[in-house]
Amino acid sequence: MSEERALHHFTLFRWTARYWSIAPSERRDARHAWWQAMQGVAPRVYAYQVFPARADAEGLLWCAQPAPEGCSAGDFFHRFARGMAPVRGLVEVVLTLWGFTRPSQYAGGRSPQEIDPFNAPRKPYLVVYPFSKTTDWYLMSKDARQGMMNEHIRLGRQFPQVLQLLAYSTGLQDQEFVVAYETDDLAYFSELVAALRSTDARRYTLRDTPIITATYRPGEEALDITGG
Repeated sequence: MSEERALHHFTLFRWTARYWSIAPSERRDARHAWWQAMQGVAPRVYAYQVFPARADAEGLLWCAQPAPEGCSAGDFFHRFARGMAPVRGLVEVVLTLWGFTRPSQYAGGRSPQEIDPFNAPRKPYLVVYPFSKTTDWYLMSKDARQGMMNEHIRLGRQFPQVLQLLAYSTGLQDQEFVVAYETDDLAYFSELVAALRSTDARRYTLRDTPIITATYRPGEEALDITGG
């Protein structure tokens, strides 16, 4: 991931009853038209299969675009809304999570375990969730927080196949961060999460749900699998 700021927007969705009421050929045409429309929303748009990992949604769209100083998030929101407009009766948005990446105040420089949404291939699985810390976390000294985060970083490095993206959304959405992980193996990733639960920093977690586990499908394949 580049050190430059980037906007990341995750959209959890499901097909509506109206969608399932139309003919299979119409559904196919609607999926294709939607996917084509979304290609103009951001430089990178990825589609993921969510069902049956969750029962309340069928898919996830991840949009990523560079957001240097002066770049308007409103331009992205405008393009996204226009891309969604033709299918609003067919696609229900369940949840949106978004924020901006920036260099971490706790890690010294870029990590090889950072997700690169622009130049690297996608791993098979993506796990995304909103995240917030408690007030007590922010009332501690910077040195105290740094010590706990050092333990967190050390554990993460023991799982080099797991890549992470942290988007800051404080004051923009209900959560403070959007956390995303890419992994080749969900069981391996679960081991990392279990290890992190035993760190001192865990007691200062206020929110880390809902957890969205998604499977990457190239192109519009995720739409075809969930909406066929």
